[in-house]
Amino acid sequence: MRHTIVLLSAGLITLTASAATAQNASPRNLILFVPDGLRGRIVTPQTAPAMAEVRDKGVNFKNSHSLFPTFTMANGSAMASGHYLGDTGTFSNTIYTGYSSVPAGDTVVPFIENDAVLGDVDEHFNGDYLNEETILKMARAQGFSTAAIGKLGPTYLFDHTDGGKNTIVIDDSTGGKNGVPLSDDMKDALTKAGLPLVTTPRGENSKAGDAKTPGTTAANVAQQAYMADVASKVVLPMFKARNKPFVLVFWSRDPDGSQHNTGDSLNTITPGINGPTSMAGIKNADNNLAQLRKALDELGLAASTNIIISSDHGFSTISKESKTSPSAKMSYDDTPKDFLPMGFLAIDLAKALNLPLHDPNNKNAPVADNAHPKAGNGVLGKDPTKPDLVVATNGGSDLIYIPSKERKLAARTIKALLEQDYVSGIFVDDEFGNFPGTLPMSRLGLKGKAVTPHPSIVVNFRSWSSGCDEPTNCSVQVADTVLRQGQGMHGSFSRGDTLNFTAAIGPDFKSGYVDPLPVSNADVGATAAKLLGLTQNAKGKLIGRVVTEAMPNGATPIAHAGTVTSKPSANGLRTVLNFQRVGSQRYFDAAGFPGRTLGLEAEKQKTAGK
Repeated sequence: MRHTIVLLSAGLITLTASAATAQNASPRNLILFVPDGLRGRIVTPQTAPAMAEVRDKGVNFKNSHSLFPTFTMANGSAMASGHYLGDTGTFSNTIYTGYSSVPAGDTVVPFIENDAVLGDVDEHFNGDYLNEETILKMARAQGFSTAAIGKLGPTYLFDHTDGGKNTIVIDDSTGGKNGVPLSDDMKDALTKAGLPLVTTPRGENSKAGDAKTPGTTAANVAQQAYMADVASKVVLPMFKARNKPFVLVFWSRDPDGSQHNTGDSLNTITPGINGPTSMAGIKNADNNLAQLRKALDELGLAASTNIIISSDHGFSTISKESKTSPSAKMSYDDTPKDFLPMGFLAIDLAKALNLPLHDPNNKNAPVADNAHPKAGNGVLGKDPTKPDLVVATNGGSDLIYIPSKERKLAARTIKALLEQDYVSGIFVDDEFGNFPGTLPMSRLGLKGKAVTPHPSIVVNFRSWSSGCDEPTNCSVQVADTVLRQGQGMHGSFSRGDTLNFTAAIGPDFKSGYVDPLPVSNADVGATAAKLLGLTQNAKGKLIGRVVTEAMPNGATPIAHAGTVTSKPSANGLRTVLNFQRVGSQRYFDAAGFPGRTLGLEAEKQKTAGK
């Protein structure tokens, strides 16, 4: 295996804006629209006409990439800061923090899609766990009006150290005890517009069902209609009246929420996330975008506003099947026979390593036989307050932490993982050294200046296509989640999860341009800063590139493709990573064991590329 490749050249380390400011004397406005969980090739004039119009009339980034692990908070941190996860420390939606977070339920593995939890984690890590400036923080410091509206968690992440003092934040918690406070001016403006001061709840869309009850058949229409009204009827007119440039982030929970909780396919792979509920979620997000664009037109702001659309990740249908897992051979009250339970990885590792399993989401109580951890997470060892190993459950991939950094325990853990048919690819913290069958985490931009604990091992789960004309639209994955087979998940290294949707339109973008070069969500953050004329005082060096090829008179670099392959394990398995390169920047297409990851078919493998 070749030596680790540095992700970025020195010339890309600072997010400068000389080219952008040369194009326009005064900064433009920017709207970043995030349709959570939108697959890269699901958008057509029929499924999502507003997004298709932006893509076809503006810039079509047809070779786009979500960062792995392909989760919301991870990719939200990349868009917010322009940095890879090795710098932001947001390795997934659930991470190990090394201390017990009370707002998260007094657990060392908090689910961080929560404003109160983000505030708590910030406080523990010197006031800013992200450890990098966000585009909204930089923008408001330069006099821009700023707002973030949408899904709980990633919305607040865009200016999480401000506490709502300067940036307007509207999310699921607005008006509640854990919501980011609204200014008096904002409260008055909402009241004058006839809009409530409390966010409309998700209602039926929040119902995930269970093993015997289907989940939702309704998109998140009412809640997102409220948020779109706040943006179009209150925030945008307010920003126009200020006569200053602005940045607005709109994070649409759909189609993610509808695809996760879909009730169209209980315990069956098809139609999975291609049923009517998921498609209604896509159309719901599209309607929100159309409403924002209409408001820009009516306010006379369209000509001076750039719009970037980028989903955080793609999506897959959940499978709960395994022929090798000891956990699937046990019976549980809430899990169909022979299906993997939530927390299967923690259960299987506890058995393989002969370590007691405790539940960090249930006061570290021991997990009994024929039971699973409450939220899937596990702390393994005799003393749960000083665990030998921690499993942070996330979905299409999980994080494993070994606080002692013991190499022998890492080797035993890897051996156990290699024996399971649901595993497809293992990535190990470089500090542990090399292990046959695995690749180092630095290959993925996961080793940087993060202040949160780095995972010791990232384990990717198996994925495949259920059979359709575009395989990334019908990706299936084994997922460690409370959700059921037939519902939706992401987080894997499947091309179905890494192929997100990205498009742009506006005065600083080309028209009718199809960009063949790879782009990522870190590039979205870097490009946003460039367009706004912002310079970041970066701590880490894992920074996305500015997509100059999509700008008028911008330089068009050359892309290359490559493959990195690990040494074989004792049972012959190799972790393979397919990537693309622009300069020294890497874009990760798919990774895992050939034949077990969608987009990484065995017969298509090549030797390691330069």
